[in-house]
Amino acid sequence: MRDITYPPIILTAKTLFRALGQRFDLTGTEHVPREGGVLLAFNHVSYLDFIYGGLAANPSGRLVRFMAKREVFDHAVGGPVMRSMHHIQVDRGDGIASYRSAVDYLRKGEAVGIFPEATISRAFELKELKSGATRIAAAAEVPLVPVILWGTQRLMTKDHPRDFSRGTTIAIRVGEPLHPSGDDPAADAEELRTAMTALLDETIAAYPAAEQPPGSWWLPARHGGSAPTLEEAARLDAEEQRERAARRAAKRAAKKK
Repeated sequence: MRDITYPPIILTAKTLFRALGQRFDLTGTEHVPREGGVLLAFNHVSYLDFIYGGLAANPSGRLVRFMAKREVFDHAVGGPVMRSMHHIQVDRGDGIASYRSAVDYLRKGEAVGIFPEATISRAFELKELKSGATRIAAAAEVPLVPVILWGTQRLMTKDHPRDFSRGTTIAIRVGEPLHPSGDDPAADAEELRTAMTALLDETIAAYPAAEQPPGSWWLPARHGGSAPTLEEAARLDAEEQRERAARRAAKRAAKKK
């Protein structure tokens, strides 16, 4: 694919990272192949994960085509930029189209990025994973590489103010590739979740202790933080969905008047 905007956008992002004094801890990046189709599966803790996630493939010289929700592509400014970088639009009402696009990209040798949790985890733990990631990798017959991002939630996430203080460490840990067969999508998804959970625990353990003291809001409860548990986060997610549905209903009612 011809990339005119992607390289300069990466350069601009790296300049901003340096201006913010951010420190990066990248491990396991050798697991990203330098050529051929590969699907990278990321955890989702921040609105900025797709910006930082591409760094996992940077040492291999790869550009990652992220699967992102349709609303991002509908934005007047963001939409054209996303399309120019050849990212993949995901319409949750028509998932088959994005599934086919991802498989096509992979078969053509592209690196594709996916967030199998679908939405940000308020618990900063791995939520239940959708089976799309493993089904796509199996259909395209490409390796599925788990990737954990940590520290991005400190910058910009749900329910907390933005904080771009200097010196934040961003950890990116890449795991060994998986090779889902597609014969049992549920089992494949559970294998991916197990691998990503282990990587998450390793990443948290290796993160600078001075930057995540006990009780930190960005630290999972089972690691001594004050983040919601997965059960509490699920309740908050349900409340958010109900509020969104109510707002949409109110807008529809207002248009009919």
